[in-house]
Amino acid sequence: MISKRNLVLLGPPGAGKGTLAVILAQEFKLAHISTGDIFRREIKGGTELGKKAQEYVNQGKLVPDELVADMVGSRLAENDCEDGFILDGFPRTVKQAELFDETMKKIGKNLDLVVLFEAGNELLLKRLTARITCKKCGVNFNKLFSPPKEEGTCDECGGELYQRADDSLETATGRLKVYEEQTAPLIEYYRKCGKLASINSELPKEEAYPSLVALLK
Repeated sequence: MISKRNLVLLGPPGAGKGTLAVILAQEFKLAHISTGDIFRREIKGGTELGKKAQEYVNQGKLVPDELVADMVGSRLAENDCEDGFILDGFPRTVKQAELFDETMKKIGKNLDLVVLFEAGNELLLKRLTARITCKKCGVNFNKLFSPPKEEGTCDECGGELYQRADDSLETATGRLKVYEEQTAPLIEYYRKCGKLASINSELPKEEAYPSLVALLK
């Protein structure tokens, strides 16, 4: 069993957060939450928050941090988060982290741990530019590190695998630059809060996952 169950996963794109989050959520019955999923659900459900978000989307504007934090808070207050949650991709900035702290107080929850996935840029670029995605179910594979059993075919649903346009070297380099500028300052923010722990995510998932679980005991 694990004692730390309200989690934020932090780290650059390609560090393997999503892969290990899925395994962790399944094993320990945690809600695995991404802001993209929240946005789509709120907008599709026509909620008050969803309507506000849709207005910004329609205008081609970024949804304000305050509204994002409110949407996350609304999601974390739901029943399936009572036994714990994994936030993957939020917060992305120090401002969002500050708003998230306020949100957690409002809904009466505590953040147990922020796990930093550490990996060097050379490996990250290899992972990001070797990613292939299922057209049917959206599951990601990696030609170098986690290839499908049969080339070009999804292990999960048998769908066709393809490489997305945003998995080019140029795009991957840009994503890492944005992470360094906007998200990396969260490392020091959470270190000062005493909430930060880290794993070596350069390791294969079979080795990285046990080290992640060990942090949560």
